Amino acid sequence: MNRVSNGSPSPTRPDRLITLSDGIFAIAMTLLALEVRVAPDLDSEQFHDALREAVPQLAAYALSFLILSIFWRDQRQILLMSARTGGLPQHLALAVLGMIALVPFPTSILAEYGAREPLAVAMYAATICLIDLLQLAMFATLRGRHGVRGVGEWRDTAADLGATIVVFGASVPIAFFAPQAAIWSWLALFPVKAVLGRRERLRGTRRNG
Repeated sequence: MNRVSNGSPSPTRPDRLITLSDGIFAIAMTLLALEVRVAPDLDSEQFHDALREAVPQLAAYALSFLILSIFWRDQRQILLMSARTGGLPQHLALAVLGMIALVPFPTSILAEYGAREPLAVAMYAATICLIDLLQLAMFATLRGRHGVRGVGEWRDTAADLGATIVVFGASVPIAFFAPQAAIWSWLALFPVKAVLGRRERLRGTRRNG
Protein backbone atom coordinates (compact mmCIF):
# COMPACT_ATOMS: atom_id res chain seq x y z
CA MET A 1 0.00 0.00 0.00
CA ASN A 2 1.30 3.44 -0.89
CA ARG A 3 1.95 5.70 2.06
CA VAL A 4 2.38 9.42 2.47
CA SER A 5 5.36 10.98 4.16
CA ASN A 6 3.94 10.88 7.70
CA GLY A 7 3.50 7.11 7.57
CA SER A 8 -0.30 7.23 7.28
CA PRO A 9 -2.24 5.49 4.52
CA SER A 10 -2.65 7.50 1.31
CA PRO A 11 -5.76 9.69 1.27
CA THR A 12 -8.78 7.84 -0.09
CA ARG A 13 -12.30 8.68 -1.12
CA PRO A 14 -14.56 9.28 1.90
CA ASP A 15 -17.21 6.70 0.89
CA ARG A 16 -16.21 4.06 3.45
CA LEU A 17 -15.85 6.61 6.23
CA ILE A 18 -19.31 7.96 5.41
CA THR A 19 -20.75 4.44 5.53
CA LEU A 20 -19.09 3.80 8.90
CA SER A 21 -20.34 7.16 10.13
CA ASP A 22 -23.93 6.41 9.08
CA GLY A 23 -23.81 3.09 10.93
CA ILE A 24 -22.48 4.54 14.18
CA PHE A 25 -25.00 7.37 14.14
CA ALA A 26 -27.81 4.87 13.56
CA ILE A 27 -26.65 2.73 16.50
CA ALA A 28 -26.28 5.75 18.82
CA MET A 29 -29.77 6.98 17.92
CA THR A 30 -31.22 3.52 18.55
CA LEU A 31 -29.50 3.27 21.94
CA LEU A 32 -31.08 6.60 22.90
CA ALA A 33 -34.53 5.10 22.34
CA LEU A 34 -33.68 2.01 24.39
CA GLU A 35 -33.09 4.22 27.44
CA VAL A 36 -36.79 5.20 27.40
CA ARG A 37 -38.74 2.45 29.14
CA VAL A 38 -41.40 1.69 31.73
CA ALA A 39 -41.15 -1.27 34.09
CA PRO A 40 -43.55 -4.18 33.43
CA ASP A 41 -46.26 -5.57 35.72
CA LEU A 42 -47.34 -2.27 37.28
CA ASP A 43 -50.78 -1.53 38.63
CA SER A 44 -52.71 1.46 37.30
CA GLU A 45 -51.35 3.98 39.81
CA GLN A 46 -47.78 2.79 39.43
CA PHE A 47 -48.16 2.85 35.64
CA HIS A 48 -49.23 6.49 35.60
CA ASP A 49 -46.44 7.38 38.02
CA ALA A 50 -43.94 5.61 35.75
CA LEU A 51 -45.22 7.53 32.73
CA ARG A 52 -44.68 10.81 34.56
CA GLU A 53 -41.20 9.71 35.55
CA ALA A 54 -40.46 8.84 31.92
CA VAL A 55 -41.04 12.44 30.77
CA PRO A 56 -37.40 13.52 31.47
CA GLN A 57 -36.21 10.44 29.57
CA LEU A 58 -38.38 11.35 26.58
CA ALA A 59 -37.19 14.98 26.69
CA ALA A 60 -33.53 13.91 26.85
CA TYR A 61 -34.13 11.44 24.02
CA ALA A 62 -35.75 14.10 21.81
CA LEU A 63 -32.95 16.61 22.50
CA SER A 64 -30.15 14.13 21.82
CA PHE A 65 -31.87 12.76 18.71
CA LEU A 66 -32.14 16.27 17.26
CA ILE A 67 -28.51 17.05 18.12
CA LEU A 68 -27.26 13.76 16.67
CA SER A 69 -29.27 14.50 13.51
CA ILE A 70 -27.41 17.80 13.21
CA PHE A 71 -24.06 16.11 13.83
CA TRP A 72 -24.87 13.43 11.23
CA ARG A 73 -25.72 16.08 8.65
CA ASP A 74 -22.56 18.05 9.44
CA GLN A 75 -20.36 14.94 9.32
CA ARG A 76 -21.66 13.95 5.89
CA GLN A 77 -21.41 17.51 4.61
CA ILE A 78 -17.81 17.86 5.77
CA LEU A 79 -16.71 14.51 4.33
CA LEU A 80 -18.49 15.11 1.01
CA MET A 81 -16.77 18.48 0.62
CA SER A 82 -13.43 16.71 0.28
CA ALA A 83 -12.51 14.44 -2.60
CA ARG A 84 -10.37 12.29 -0.31
CA THR A 85 -9.62 11.62 3.36
CA GLY A 86 -6.73 10.17 5.29
CA GLY A 87 -4.15 10.93 7.95
CA LEU A 88 -5.14 13.44 10.63
CA PRO A 89 -8.59 14.26 9.18
CA GLN A 90 -9.48 10.58 9.22
CA HIS A 91 -8.27 10.22 12.82
CA LEU A 92 -10.36 13.24 13.82
CA ALA A 93 -13.39 11.78 12.04
CA LEU A 94 -12.96 8.55 14.00
CA ALA A 95 -12.62 10.56 17.23
CA VAL A 96 -15.93 12.25 16.40
CA LEU A 97 -17.57 8.86 15.88
CA GLY A 98 -16.12 7.60 19.16
CA MET A 99 -17.75 10.50 20.98
CA ILE A 100 -21.02 10.03 19.08
CA ALA A 101 -21.17 6.42 20.28
CA LEU A 102 -20.79 7.74 23.85
CA VAL A 103 -23.71 10.23 23.66
CA PRO A 104 -26.32 7.80 25.08
CA PHE A 105 -24.38 7.75 28.37
CA PRO A 106 -24.51 11.50 29.21
CA THR A 107 -28.07 11.52 27.85
CA SER A 108 -29.14 8.91 30.41
CA ILE A 109 -27.30 10.80 33.16
CA LEU A 110 -29.04 14.03 32.11
CA ALA A 111 -32.47 12.34 32.11
CA GLU A 112 -31.93 10.83 35.55
CA TYR A 113 -30.07 13.59 37.41
CA GLY A 114 -30.27 16.77 35.30
CA ALA A 115 -32.90 18.46 37.46
CA ARG A 116 -30.81 18.19 40.64
CA GLU A 117 -27.18 17.55 39.68
CA PRO A 118 -25.34 20.43 37.95
CA LEU A 119 -22.52 18.08 36.97
CA ALA A 120 -24.94 15.98 34.90
CA VAL A 121 -25.92 19.06 32.87
CA ALA A 122 -22.31 20.22 32.54
CA MET A 123 -21.19 16.74 31.46
CA TYR A 124 -23.80 16.60 28.71
CA ALA A 125 -23.00 20.10 27.45
CA ALA A 126 -19.26 19.42 27.51
CA THR A 127 -19.73 16.21 25.49
CA ILE A 128 -21.73 18.01 22.77
CA CYS A 129 -19.23 20.89 22.72
CA LEU A 130 -16.27 18.49 22.39
CA ILE A 131 -17.90 16.65 19.47
CA ASP A 132 -18.40 19.92 17.62
CA LEU A 133 -14.84 21.05 18.35
CA LEU A 134 -13.58 17.78 16.85
CA GLN A 135 -15.79 18.27 13.80
CA LEU A 136 -14.49 21.80 13.35
CA ALA A 137 -10.89 20.57 13.66
CA MET A 138 -11.61 17.83 11.12
CA PHE A 139 -13.10 20.34 8.71
CA ALA A 140 -10.25 22.82 9.14
CA THR A 141 -7.67 20.07 8.55
CA LEU A 142 -9.49 18.79 5.47
CA ARG A 143 -9.63 22.31 4.09
CA GLY A 144 -5.94 22.88 4.71
CA ARG A 145 -4.64 19.53 3.48
CA HIS A 146 -7.13 18.11 1.03
CA GLY A 147 -8.98 21.11 -0.33
CA VAL A 148 -12.60 22.04 0.27
CA ARG A 149 -14.55 23.22 -2.74
CA GLY A 150 -15.40 26.82 -1.96
CA VAL A 151 -14.61 29.67 0.43
CA GLY A 152 -18.32 30.28 0.95
CA GLU A 153 -18.81 26.70 2.06
CA TRP A 154 -15.93 27.05 4.52
CA ARG A 155 -17.44 30.19 6.06
CA ASP A 156 -20.95 28.74 6.24
CA THR A 157 -19.85 25.40 7.70
CA ALA A 158 -17.51 27.03 10.24
CA ALA A 159 -20.31 29.35 11.40
CA ASP A 160 -22.72 26.43 11.68
CA LEU A 161 -20.29 24.37 13.77
CA GLY A 162 -19.28 27.39 15.83
CA ALA A 163 -22.88 28.04 16.86
CA THR A 164 -23.09 24.69 18.64
CA ILE A 165 -19.72 25.24 20.31
CA VAL A 166 -20.79 28.67 21.62
CA VAL A 167 -24.24 27.59 22.87
CA PHE A 168 -23.15 24.41 24.64
CA GLY A 169 -19.74 25.70 25.70
CA ALA A 170 -21.29 28.75 27.37
CA SER A 171 -23.78 26.54 29.21
CA VAL A 172 -21.07 24.50 30.98
CA PRO A 173 -20.22 27.15 33.63
CA ILE A 174 -23.88 28.22 33.81
CA ALA A 175 -24.84 24.64 34.72
CA PHE A 176 -23.00 24.82 38.04
CA PHE A 177 -25.07 27.82 39.17
CA ALA A 178 -28.39 27.36 37.34
CA PRO A 179 -28.71 23.92 35.72
CA GLN A 180 -32.27 24.51 34.53
CA ALA A 181 -31.25 27.78 32.85
CA ALA A 182 -28.36 25.97 31.16
CA ILE A 183 -30.74 23.34 29.78
CA TRP A 184 -33.17 25.94 28.47
CA SER A 185 -30.30 27.85 26.86
CA TRP A 186 -29.66 24.87 24.56
CA LEU A 187 -32.94 25.56 22.77
CA ALA A 188 -31.36 28.75 21.39
CA LEU A 189 -29.31 26.52 19.09
CA PHE A 190 -32.24 25.59 16.87
CA PRO A 191 -33.36 29.10 15.77
CA VAL A 192 -29.69 30.04 15.34
CA LYS A 193 -29.18 27.00 13.09
CA ALA A 194 -32.31 27.95 11.12
CA VAL A 195 -31.04 31.50 10.55
CA LEU A 196 -27.59 30.28 9.51
CA GLY A 197 -29.13 27.72 7.16
CA ARG A 198 -31.29 30.38 5.54
CA ARG A 199 -28.28 32.66 5.05
CA GLU A 200 -26.34 29.77 3.52
CA ARG A 201 -29.15 29.01 1.06
CA LEU A 202 -29.45 32.68 0.08
CA ARG A 203 -25.69 32.94 -0.45
CA GLY A 204 -25.75 29.78 -2.55
CA THR A 205 -28.60 31.16 -4.64
CA ARG A 206 -26.68 34.37 -5.30
CA ARG A 207 -23.53 32.40 -6.26
CA ASN A 208 -25.49 30.22 -8.68
CA GLY A 209 -27.63 33.04 -10.02
